[in-house]
Amino acid sequence: MKTTKAVISGTVQGRFFRKFIEEEARKLGLKGFARNLDDGRVEVFAEGRDENVNELVEKCRQGPPNSQVDKVETQEINHQGFSGFRILRI
Repeated sequence: MKTTKAVISGTVQGRFFRKFIEEEARKLGLKGFARNLDDGRVEVFAEGRDENVNELVEKCRQGPPNSQVDKVETQEINHQGFSGFRILRI
């Protein structure tokens, strides 16, 4: 079991990035959330099987069509016990 926080920089807001990540996370059976940050980046918390979390991080690096990912910063964190995957709005 792995929990990772990823912060994605680039042209990622207003490009359906969070929806793309939510759909991919659900396909992979992951729990957590995605949200926009005030500075234009997207933050993703993902929890589940190591290989599935790693695959989602790779999806973050690709992004959906019409997005441009410049940088993905990741950090492993302690287990959070998320109950599903959702999009949060600030």
